Amino acid sequence: MIRIGVVEDDPASIDRILGHLDRYQRDHGERFHIGAFHDGADVLEDYRPDWDILLLDIQMPRVDGMTAARRIRERDSDVVIVFVTSAPQYAISGYEVDALSYLLKPVGYAAFEQELSRCLVRLRRRERRTLLFTDSEGDLHRIDLAEVLYIETVRRKLVIRSLERDYTVAGTLKSMEVELAGDDFFRCNSGYLVNLRHVTGVEGNDCRIRGGVRLQVSRPRKKEFLAALASYIGARGITA
Repeated sequence: MIRIGVVEDDPASIDRILGHLDRYQRDHGERFHIGAFHDGADVLEDYRPDWDILLLDIQMPRVDGMTAARRIRERDSDVVIVFVTSAPQYAISGYEVDALSYLLKPVGYAAFEQELSRCLVRLRRRERRTLLFTDSEGDLHRIDLAEVLYIETVRRKLVIRSLERDYTVAGTLKSMEVELAGDDFFRCNSGYLVNLRHVTGVEGNDCRIRGGVRLQVSRPRKKEFLAALASYIGARGITA
């Protein structure tokens, strides 16, 4: 299901956008999971890269939309951002955060419908990779690779650490590394296979993973790990 976040401090504007989303779902046979935030600070609090589309107001009292977008891009290179504003001169800077476009307030349904359709086309052009596996209890799971933080070896088994929960599976880290080749996973040492999209920094011999986890980067792998991380960031235009 497509997850859409509406970030807007004006109650009337929120109601208008939510009404447009309801109408779009009826008109096009879509189903959305919708969340509303009343300020840029609210969407940034414990932000996780699991939103597909953000409809983001620019002028908000605590954290404005452009600042929020820059911080979101530090953690999420994939979410589709559309600015909703009464001041289009600010939205022109949207290229800095890879915004798809902007909608001018008050937002009419025709313009909204056209823009949301563009968002969905962009989303569906992406190939969402999933990981299919059977856990130690014999249950079958399929999870989005974007939700995997890292995979580690624990007592001759693998533990998949995801945004929602952990899974214990049989297998080796080498076989998992081969399976995930080309999906931006990289070993920081012999015991951890890290999803580069969730690395928030490297300090000394530690890499920080979203959520506060620190994993050791071994000396023999550090140069290659940093190169892989730099390549990942550069390929996606992620900026601080």
